[in-house]
Formats: sequence, C-alpha cells, structure tokens
Amino acid sequence: MEAHTSGRPISRKRRREGSNGDAEEGERVLKLKRHTLGLSDPAPYADQLDSLEDKPYKRVSMDEAKRGTPSDRPVRVYADGIFDMFHSGHARALMQAKGLFPNTHLIVGVCSDELTHKLKGFTVMNEEERYDAVTHCRYVDEVVRNAPWTLTPEFLTKHRIDFVAHDDIPYSSAGSDDVYKHIKEAGMFAPTQRTEGISTSDIITRIVRDYDVYVRRNLQRGYTAKELNVSFINEKKYHLQEHVDKVKQKVRNVEEKSKEFVQKVEEKSIDLIQKWEEKSREFIGNFLQMFGPEGALKHMLKEGKGRMLQAISPHQSPSSSPTRERSPSPTFRLPFFTKTSPPASPFSQHKKRSDHTGSHTEPCNGRTRCGSV
Repeated sequence: MEAHTSGRPISRKRRREGSNGDAEEGERVLKLKRHTLGLSDPAPYADQLDSLEDKPYKRVSMDEAKRGTPSDRPVRVYADGIFDMFHSGHARALMQAKGLFPNTHLIVGVCSDELTHKLKGFTVMNEEERYDAVTHCRYVDEVVRNAPWTLTPEFLTKHRIDFVAHDDIPYSSAGSDDVYKHIKEAGMFAPTQRTEGISTSDIITRIVRDYDVYVRRNLQRGYTAKELNVSFINEKKYHLQEHVDKVKQKVRNVEEKSKEFVQKVEEKSIDLIQKWEEKSREFIGNFLQMFGPEGALKHMLKEGKGRMLQAISPHQSPSSSPTRERSPSPTFRLPFFTKTSPPASPFSQHKKRSDHTGSHTEPCNGRTRCGSV
C-alpha cells in the first residue's frame, strides 16, 4: 500500500477531555481541502504478502529518509505493541509513526496472547480481535501477527525495517532495562510521544472503579448474572438499586417540575406586585392631586366660596353715579286674605300718622281733624 501524505500537520498534543471539535479562544483553525482517501480495505497481514527475502536489504539513513525517497522505495517504519482495547492513544501513536517521513510504509507488529500473558498480563481482547482492530487503522500499511517481544536482527532483516518507532521512555521488560536499547544504539530508533490521559490501563481502571454501574448497565441490556459472573444475591441487589434509582429519578423530576412551577408563580407574583405598585402610585398621585393641600378640590371650594359670598353680599353702586331713591313697590292684597280688624280709635290713627310724618300734633278733638298741620 502506497504511503499517503496529506500535508496535515501532526499534532502530538491531545485535545482536552470533553472537546467537541470547537476551537478554543485564541486558537487558529486550519481548514483542510475536502478529499476522499479511498481506503476501503483493511491493511493486509505480512504473511499474506510476497516475501522480500530475495531482495537486497539496504537501510535508508535518517537524512535520506527526511529528504524523501523514491515512490518505489518508501521508508519502512516498524511499530509494535499489544493494542488491547484499541483506542485513540494507539491511533495517534501510529499516526506519528506514519508521519515521520514524507514517504513511509508503516508496519505494525502485534504480540500474541501467549507472549503477552506471560510477560505483561492478561488482556481484555484476544489476539485475533487485537490483530483485526489494528488492520482497520487508516495509518497502517501492514500488520505482523505474533510479533516478537524483543526485536532481533533476523526479524529486522526479514521485514526490511529501516526504523523502529516508539515513545522514548525506557521500556523495561523480559529482564531488560530497555528492550529498545540495542535499536537506539544502532541509530534505528525514531521517537514518538505518548498521548497523556488515555491508555488501556486507564480504561480498565475506569471500569473497575465504576464496576457496579457497568454491571447494572449490562443487566439492563439483557446479560445474565452468569455471563457477568455475578452471584444471585448481588443480582437482586443490583435490581433493587436500579429500582431505587428510578424512584429517585422520578422524585427529582417532580422536584424539578415543582421548582419550575414555584418559579413561574414567583415570576407572576412579582409581576402582579409590580403592577399593583404602579397602580397604587397612580391612585395615590390622583388622590393627592384631587384632595391634597394644593389639590383641585381646595381650588374648587375656594372658587365656590367666593361665588357664594359674591351672591349674598349687597350690590354697591358706584359713588360717581347719582343716588336714586327707590320707590316703594305697591302692595297688593287680595280681599279674601285681608283680615277685618275693629275700627281704630281716633287717637291710634293720629299716632300712626304722626309716626309716619315725624311731626307732633295736638290730640284730636272734635273740632280739629287729625293729621292736619
């Protein structure tokens, strides 16, 4: 398989957890052209390919590899590992190995179950699953099954390996302080960088830490207690916990709905209080405008009082106008409303006349007429 060079910069820094692909503030986003790689088949196994033993083995130097080699002579880079529970940390390590040189043919060796269980420990996936997982990585050109734990000159020659890619941390195993020590001394070592925060051990630690959660999860999905190696009592315990969690979730939902209802009531109450305050201010303002010290009612009373005083006070004529005597208005009496009184004595008649005329007269006698001057 011919190596593919996309020109994409190789980033050895892993994005922070929870990143959804959005660029962080201040980070420049590199836009790439859309293209189809055409990778539709998995990488082949080495034992399925034609043998290279009949071809001469001449290694490429580091300088030649960096400058670039002819298309028919790619730089053959080898990377090995267990690749249990194949994850992004594995893929990024292989991506770095693939991008070491402009024209790279990446060979990946995967150790068998027997060798791995003996020298490292038990694996989650069996060797066939691990082989198959690596063949489907886009950066891999060839997979070596049952790879050796320590690389021998015979193995390097058989696969025509130019460089070995691995992180630079000494890997102590099989009684050696660093299994890649002789590779480094031969000048065939090409260092890569580990991806922090992700590894097979980290993933297994998460599962062990949340063991009960994952057991309950798989019981819900139809796995039997026997398949999960769970006792009868623990199975009932997990079912009870699941039921309790459902009840708790219902209670939380009711609480959330209650909080939403209370919040809506509070919002409406606040709105009503604000409207009431506005109306009360308006009412108080109108009341003061009508009944206050300088309100409209006081002016109305003053105006009405003035009109009443003007109406009941006597009209005074101007001093410059001549004084006119008002003649007494005639008095009309109806005959049937007039009371008949006894005839008055001459003395009383004379007194009335004198009162009206203001003159003093002598008492009436028989010879003089009353009222004559």
